[in-house]
Amino acid sequence: MELKINEERENPLFDRKEVSGIVSSEKTPSRNEILQILSSKYSIPAENIKIKKITGKFGKKLFLIEANIYSSKQRKDEIELKKKKEKEAESKASEKIEAKKIEIEETEVEPAEEGASE
Repeated sequence: MELKINEERENPLFDRKEVSGIVSSEKTPSRNEILQILSSKYSIPAENIKIKKITGKFGKKLFLIEANIYSSKQRKDEIELKKKKEKEAESKASEKIEAKKIEIEETEVEPAEEGASE
């Protein structure tokens, strides 16, 4: 898989680089593959990159990509809208964390109660 950057614009208002380029590949590249290529090319963590679109034409092995590269993950989260899947994944993760906290609190409270009743 090969990436050729067509256009790279600095956008100081949003504190990001807007990149468009062409990827040559046998099949449509996944978002994760594009993230890895861009993060290695720009020496930035993959979590700071937002892939806007990957488009290809039927029968061609060239795919147009558009991405925004932010200076930090916090800045990306402030500006970019989250997809429904991303919101659901975050809510499930926070529910799991809350459930684990409750379990830990319950296990810490139970031994203290047993000792007090003796």
